[in-house]
Amino acid sequence: MRFILFATLFSTVFLVADSPQWAREAIWYQIFPERFYNGDTANDPTIESLIGTWPWEIQTEWQVSPWTSDWYFFQPWEVANGQPFNYQFQIRRYGGDIQGIIDKLDYLQDLGINAIYLNPVFDSPSSHKYGAAYFHHIDRFFGPDPQGDTRIMQSENPEDPSTWQWTAADLLFLQLIKEVHERKMRIIIDGVFNHTGLTFWAFKDILKNRESSPYVSWYSFEGSELPDESHLNDYQTLPEFFLGPDQTLLRYTGFVADLPAFRQDEYGPAEPVRNHLKSIITRWMDPNQDGDPSDGIDGWRLDVAERIQIKFWDLFGKWVRDINPDAYITGEVWWEDYWTGKQFNASPWVTDTRFDAVMNYRFGDAMFKFFIDQQNQISATELDNLLNGIISDYGLKKTLFLQNLLDSHDTERLASAVVNPDRWIDHANNIQWNREFDIRKPNAKERQIQKTIITFQFMFPGAPFIYYGDEVGMWGADDPDCRKPMIWPEFKYDSEKTHFCDELADCSGSRPIDDVFVDENLLNHYRDLITLRKKYKALSSGKYKTVYTNNKTGVFAFERFIENERILAVFNGSTEMISLSNDIFPDIRSNWKRIFGGKSNKLNGKDVQIFIHN
Repeated sequence: MRFILFATLFSTVFLVADSPQWAREAIWYQIFPERFYNGDTANDPTIESLIGTWPWEIQTEWQVSPWTSDWYFFQPWEVANGQPFNYQFQIRRYGGDIQGIIDKLDYLQDLGINAIYLNPVFDSPSSHKYGAAYFHHIDRFFGPDPQGDTRIMQSENPEDPSTWQWTAADLLFLQLIKEVHERKMRIIIDGVFNHTGLTFWAFKDILKNRESSPYVSWYSFEGSELPDESHLNDYQTLPEFFLGPDQTLLRYTGFVADLPAFRQDEYGPAEPVRNHLKSIITRWMDPNQDGDPSDGIDGWRLDVAERIQIKFWDLFGKWVRDINPDAYITGEVWWEDYWTGKQFNASPWVTDTRFDAVMNYRFGDAMFKFFIDQQNQISATELDNLLNGIISDYGLKKTLFLQNLLDSHDTERLASAVVNPDRWIDHANNIQWNREFDIRKPNAKERQIQKTIITFQFMFPGAPFIYYGDEVGMWGADDPDCRKPMIWPEFKYDSEKTHFCDELADCSGSRPIDDVFVDENLLNHYRDLITLRKKYKALSSGKYKTVYTNNKTGVFAFERFIENERILAVFNGSTEMISLSNDIFPDIRSNWKRIFGGKSNKLNGKDVQIFIHN
């Protein structure tokens, strides 16, 4: 039984829940839908589909970008508009869609993936979909009939769920859920409930009707007679401006200009917003509302969760678990102080009534500091302190459910992080902000470091988390370069040879010519690790113990163990070869069997070997 006791909060009864046991054994795979696979070219975005997102200007020359093109190379329409790369990227579309995800489910299953996380799929004019127009519809250009879906949306009253219909994109998404479940896999989606886009139906009504709009209480506006309660949230105080239809400036609260934030009270988004969000959760978790959640998603990843009043997540957790007691809830709770590099201890969010887990960026940060950094490399003891700090903060039971990630749509890819040591994760790690950031493909030595870090990820407590394309060798700087189209073996890709260009650079910068193709060696490395993870229960459910650290040699070793199964993982964080026998592990030959890594008791620099106890 998942529910174990009762608790109360502001007169509402909450069931306290254990985390879903399937999530301990999850091999997560994150998909950025617009860049994963174009399964239906007939539904590709149009020039009109760009209206309502940055840079807001009406485009006169535009086309869907070629999937296999050199990343920084300008297409003819991009040359014609005369804008720099940062402008071009925001209006690029590559045509990835829901059918593309369905088409590649067999690939994911063969790889060993059993849990999928989708970046936002709700209707939105942006490529990333974090600025929703509707929460109750899948993006019309992710489905087979964008024009027909538009007519359906226009016929509804978005505030009234009784008028909601199922668009073609919605139905295809439900088919995706079915296909995922038939493969014994799980699927969660991004819940972006802190803010909307400028084209969100309620915000559009406010732009049209101003204070007479019935939805004006959904947001915080300067000059309104409504109470401004944004002071309740320290992370939501950036004022922005928008030119309304009467040609006057409208000032509202939002994190960035085109993502107006919901007004909040002490229980989160204002009450009418909460009512709307509850309907959204029901729609996608039990689509036919028959009480059986098997036709719905298996949980949620919650965007910028720390910007929403924490009491709201108690409500949210109850709504979700009332529908599906086995659902998984994970949150993005990341930077406590971005400018000093301090990440949250997110344990207040990871409770029995709130989240099962968070995206564990702290893990990735520790890996970067030990395996990648050179001048600033931390010692084995410092790595031990960071990792045991995670386990101490959450407790081992909760740590097993964390999503241990190394990169995402919001950071530089792991492959590019290895090429660029001695930098904080997610801090100016692209060439727009740092002209010294190296955008080339990793070399063989750097790929070895990448593989060792990945191995650590699969051995450590918590669920390994793969960002789409990492497994085939994709590289790229921080957003937007981490969002390149996926590399597929059936396509021939243009080599990357064009350099980044903007107002200060004319694309003539020096860089090597990098061929783009599936890295079969790296892909097989992932396959082997996934097989290992699934074979040994200790790796998904076992306890953890650091057994050896040496600051001089850079050796770091730990055990995972459960019942009679003991796994030993030995990592070399230095560039020098070391011996595993003698003083370090005197019983390595007699009591341990090597199951992964080299064939001798010599451990190469930045390498790893895995053993099981005889």
